[in-house]
Amino acid sequence: MFIRWSAALAAAILLSSPALQGACAADKPTDPQIAHIAYTAGVIDINAAKQAQKKAKSKDVKAFAEDMLRDHEAVNKQALALVKKLNVTPEDNDTSTALSKQASDKLAELDKLDGAAFDKAYVANEVAYHKAVNGALETQLIPSASNAELKSLLQTGLKIFQGHQQHAEHVAAELK
Repeated sequence: MFIRWSAALAAAILLSSPALQGACAADKPTDPQIAHIAYTAGVIDINAAKQAQKKAKSKDVKAFAEDMLRDHEAVNKQALALVKKLNVTPEDNDTSTALSKQASDKLAELDKLDGAAFDKAYVANEVAYHKAVNGALETQLIPSASNAELKSLLQTGLKIFQGHQQHAEHVAAELK
């Protein structure tokens, strides 16, 4: 289940995200901000997976979306348990706000597509989003985390998210 949590966060980052690359780079995020970014990323991928479950036509895309939904819901449960244990209140910040806005825009864009066009766009977005999330984890979030348990959770998440990226790339290749 812990591994599923990490996988979920990776998938959650469903957009190619300048917010993750730019906003995190501006200032070193605090642990409460990192927690909020991670949780927001999970919610984003949960919402995208739910959309894909309704709109996808390919059985592989539907299965991928099911994995993302399951993993991200598990991840967010783990994240909430950790912040409760650490008595940390997640803190909204420019990065989490920008991620939410970009996700809303992307969901609206994807909602206009159907069939194979939706499938390809959804999976391509998952690939790009995972690349952005993995990069942000490696260069900003993990190095900025002060708490050892948070840092460890993010490191485990990175390994899972890298797996999500590979899975998304495989599905994308099969759709061509």
